[in-house]
Amino acid sequence: MSDALIQLALFAAKSLIILLLVLVILIAFFVLLAKSKEKIKGRLAIKNLNKKYEDMAESLLSETLTKKEFKRYLKEKKAKEKALLKSEENIKNIYVLHFNGDVKASAVSSLSEEINAILSIAKPSDEVVVRLESGGGIVYGYGLAAAQLLRIRAQKIPLTITIDKVAASGGYMMATVANKIYAAPFAIVGSIGVVVQLPNFHRLLKEKHIDFEQLTAGEFKRTLTLFGENTHEGKEKLQHEIEDVHQQFKNLITEHRQQIDIQKVATGEHWLGQQALDLNLVDAIKTSDDYLMEQSKVAKLYEISYEVKKPFLHKLTSSAAEIRDKLVGKLMLTQF
Repeated sequence: MSDALIQLALFAAKSLIILLLVLVILIAFFVLLAKSKEKIKGRLAIKNLNKKYEDMAESLLSETLTKKEFKRYLKEKKAKEKALLKSEENIKNIYVLHFNGDVKASAVSSLSEEINAILSIAKPSDEVVVRLESGGGIVYGYGLAAAQLLRIRAQKIPLTITIDKVAASGGYMMATVANKIYAAPFAIVGSIGVVVQLPNFHRLLKEKHIDFEQLTAGEFKRTLTLFGENTHEGKEKLQHEIEDVHQQFKNLITEHRQQIDIQKVATGEHWLGQQALDLNLVDAIKTSDDYLMEQSKVAKLYEISYEVKKPFLHKLTSSAAEIRDKLVGKLMLTQF
């Protein structure tokens, strides 16, 4: 009898422990869920690039110069800094932004905040440099990104775009609104075109005797479909639509880069840096590092980035969302 009571007590204890663990897990889940509903907060991060370059040079010189030479270097540096302070009013500010574009142009939200901050203080004597990397993506995303850059031009502030790796399609549409475009020798530039891609499973469903029903109001509410039979009229309508988008793309380029032979370059092809220079797609062959280090000798450089602090649960789900977005991007209608 005593053994049975002991076994019963052990079972009850185990059940209680399991119940407590379940309660702890549920409480933790609801706490995380509550945190995920918190407003995503962002802050503006500012880095002085002049100081960064100076610190790098000083670290290297401290190892390569003799103590006497390094002491003389520090003395000369201090004298230069004093002279710089006297003439500070005549020195322009250069605000450096980074845009790493995905298919959805997700970085446009941060770009918007960065430009808001710059436009609140920048003068026409200043400059904005955007280090741009993008292979393009959906039309409305990159259309908005280009519109954000045009806000800088509207305030008569010089805008420079640097391309170290790729600015193709929607990425090049962003670049084309700049006053100056610099590209690295092997950067990929161009791809002035529009593409629509969509798989169609109609024949597969038909073989499996599966019907697909789709009701629409409006003749061209849906032109292409994943599961239904695509009609000649629908395809023709969509072709007209993407040709209209392509024409607007070309109009934007000719408005801001009149030296381009638009018929020659608006074929959807892309080119390497030197070829792009020959076609007037860019203004010079130069990396962003070269340009910024040159300017650091005559201007004050500030790297601006809008950093978003995301709730913990948002971080956990972001990987799945990124995978989903990539798949959607592959199926997305009308993209550069």
